[in-house]
Amino acid sequence: MPYYVPSVPAAPRAAGPHRQDLQNRLDALAETYGVPGAQLVLTTGTGTVSLHTGIADAATGTPFTPDTAVALGSLTKPYTAALVLLLVDDGDLDLDEPVADHLPALRGLPEVTIRHLLSHTGGLPTGPDSDTAAATNGTRYLTSLCTSDQALFPPGTDFSYSNAGYVAAGLLVEEITGMPWHEAVRALLLEPLGTSAAFIGDSTVSRPWAAGHALNTATGRVRPVQQNLASLEAPAGALMASAADLAAFGSALIGRSHVLPPAVAKGMLRAEHGARPGALADGWGLGVAQYRQGDDLWCGHDGNAQGTSCHLRVDPASGVVVAFTGNAGGATALWRELAAELRDLADVHVPAGPAPAGDRGRPVLLPECWGAYRNGGADYRVSAGPDGSPVLSIDGDLSLPLVCYADLSYDLVDPATGRREPGGRFHRDPATGRIDRVQVSGRTARRTADG
Repeated sequence: MPYYVPSVPAAPRAAGPHRQDLQNRLDALAETYGVPGAQLVLTTGTGTVSLHTGIADAATGTPFTPDTAVALGSLTKPYTAALVLLLVDDGDLDLDEPVADHLPALRGLPEVTIRHLLSHTGGLPTGPDSDTAAATNGTRYLTSLCTSDQALFPPGTDFSYSNAGYVAAGLLVEEITGMPWHEAVRALLLEPLGTSAAFIGDSTVSRPWAAGHALNTATGRVRPVQQNLASLEAPAGALMASAADLAAFGSALIGRSHVLPPAVAKGMLRAEHGARPGALADGWGLGVAQYRQGDDLWCGHDGNAQGTSCHLRVDPASGVVVAFTGNAGGATALWRELAAELRDLADVHVPAGPAPAGDRGRPVLLPECWGAYRNGGADYRVSAGPDGSPVLSIDGDLSLPLVCYADLSYDLVDPATGRREPGGRFHRDPATGRIDRVQVSGRTARRTADG
């Protein structure tokens, strides 16, 4: 059985002049990148085009449909942020009150507020892997991570993407509503948005869902992979949804639905002070990222689970919403190319990622950055490679060449292709002038040793 089977296009809810071109490109790009199935929904405010292609599971050949749910990974986080903000809007919480007022597990970081959790500006570590998290409960998980000796920076002064922060946000929802997070997100968001609830690990899912897939580059075939997520991590990554579901949430973010009150939607989209996400985005609000495209500012989020890649973008000014899901790791590259082609195919200039860096001058060595850094249980080391140029190792296993610049930003270099990708930045302590932190793809690590 072939791993890729083009689907029969669904009838669009609103026809567009470029619809067939879009379908053709979605079919072709899915085959090019080894993605068994994908969905694309494009809403302009006056009409919607909904497309899908391929199969949901390479092992069974089950067709992808417009209703097929895909594991959203971190695209779950905006939903959890919206839940918290609904409670703020009802007066049950205050954004600027300490989280420890409600969750004693955060007493070790008494200055961290709810706002800090949602904007990743609390200085919390990323959190352990799912296997480690599965062996504990929420209270022990947070108590072990949220301590002064593990804090990455003073709350509100920088950005570090943190699953632990959203585990805390989910527990906060449970504390205030008296409902498990799964029930709260279903009752307060999913059902009002018209989304049938589905979660990773739920054996009772009643709607069609897609398996994640990994590509064997030697054979060109894909195989299903197991989705693995500890139950306590659900608020950070357990949702499964279709591109149409994502588009409905995106429409609510820009005021096209009563589900999110105006104060909630505007709060999510507004940039937060101190949130400098580097290679992840151009800014961050309460649960959503910001992406600059020329003079326009889009908002949204990306999500990857095991073998899936999902993306949401909204333009508050024009009302355009773009939602994409794919059930293989290669869907991230598919999304990037498709987003670039939407300019010609649909006259939509959607950013797949942050704006390109400007001219940073000639690369420099920056040996003062060499040393050991830590974020929770993750270890990073910057050192000299065989040719004297800097390399970054992660947990002692992966070594990637760096290209550093005088403004303390750097690119990561793919050893196989030599392609440069924005990696992050180093941070200099203004009081001492010493490099004291490094941000790697949005996650900040604190310096622990020199050289």
